[in-house]
Amino acid sequence: MLTPTSVIAYRLLGGLGGALLAVAGCGAGALPVRDALWWAAFRHADRPALVAGYAGLTLLTLAWWCAGRDLRGPGRTPDNPARARGTAVTLACWAGPLLLAPPMFSRDVYSYLAQGSMVLADLDVYRVGVAHLGGHLATEVPQMWQQTPAPYGPVFLSLVAGVSWFTGGHLALGVLMLRLVALAGVALLVINLPRLAHHCGVDPAAALWLGVLNPLVPLHLVAGAHNEAVMLGLLVLGLRLALADRFGAATVLVTFAALVKVPALLGLLVVGALAARRLGALRAVVRVAGLTVASGVAVTWASGIGYGWIDALATPVYRHSWSVSTALGRGAQRLAETFDLHLGATPMRAGVLLGLLGLLAVAVVAWHQRRRLGPPYAVGLVLLAVALLGPATRPWYALWGLVLLAAAAPHGRPRQAAALAATVLAFAVLPSGFGPDLGQAVLAAAGVLLGLATVGVLWLLTRSAPPALVGRR
Repeated sequence: MLTPTSVIAYRLLGGLGGALLAVAGCGAGALPVRDALWWAAFRHADRPALVAGYAGLTLLTLAWWCAGRDLRGPGRTPDNPARARGTAVTLACWAGPLLLAPPMFSRDVYSYLAQGSMVLADLDVYRVGVAHLGGHLATEVPQMWQQTPAPYGPVFLSLVAGVSWFTGGHLALGVLMLRLVALAGVALLVINLPRLAHHCGVDPAAALWLGVLNPLVPLHLVAGAHNEAVMLGLLVLGLRLALADRFGAATVLVTFAALVKVPALLGLLVVGALAARRLGALRAVVRVAGLTVASGVAVTWASGIGYGWIDALATPVYRHSWSVSTALGRGAQRLAETFDLHLGATPMRAGVLLGLLGLLAVAVVAWHQRRRLGPPYAVGLVLLAVALLGPATRPWYALWGLVLLAAAAPHGRPRQAAALAATVLAFAVLPSGFGPDLGQAVLAAAGVLLGLATVGVLWLLTRSAPPALVGRR
């Protein structure tokens, strides 16, 4: 049984972790080049800040696992509004401190603001990079991305242009506004994911735990303000409407999600499959395809940004991108160099090709098993494969498939694997947004040990009521 004491305990534990992360971000986060308000308070204390940050991350992750013991289980009502409110309160406790922290785990939010300013300045974001904008916003973007076109659709670029106009290019205010935009997307997840899970025969509480409360959400959708929040919020709302036979609205919303980031386009397969059951295959294809094209044309025309986003979809296929496939390519290239073989870009292309073949294999299996899996689960698996095997992979990309798996995957090994993957990915990137060197890896490990020791001390201090910390019933 869910006890108030246990709820308070994991909310406080995660809140303490979030607060530690927020403070640590002032020394070890993705800090601006120039000092901005309190953001650089501990700029010269980056080592202890890194230890504190990983200690906070450990507390947050442990709080998530403790919450899972309380939130999952049989006997739940299928659609209880109190559960969504409780999830929102828990997420607010954990992620609230991160709202005012500097950007963390990525510098993408600076790129968003610069691209929004480019739209306002009538620069073609699909042909030129932020270097053509110049100024203080462009200097915050890493050098390797200075000449890279925007890979985002007109829905998102219109949003960031509005933020840039409202904030007048102010850096800290712009970051805060983009975080509020991301929170709106997370709110759509909190509201609609339980209903989608109920339609798929999954416990809504388990769906909220895996899809909304997992550490990747506060770390990357809130602290990092990534546009996945808007994409996934619109996608889940669209799929929930499709399951309620509202195929027109579902098609438009999923199209909007794809015009934030194109992977959401796969959600139209779910809409089409569900529509075909009610309307027949031909009518479903005509209706979904027609509405997709019409809504895409209307949004692109209204934004005034143009159709360059179609060509810009190749942006992730970039020599600086990292993924399983590009790692294979780099490994093959280094192996060839040890034998004094100079193969140029061939090893990298071969690695990307292998990744695409693996992705195709996953898609074929998912399509073949779609009736047994169900459309949302099948598409979730494909989206996860796109995130892992595509030409570019980031920890937050895993949320593309993880959210749908949270709503549709059966209980057991699939969900356990997804939870473990989310845990590992939460520790994969430094708060600065870069990978660790040996010294930073040692400091991060020390932070994890400090976090574990802190939980141990807290347990000893409250051992008279251990369920508060370990979530026992």
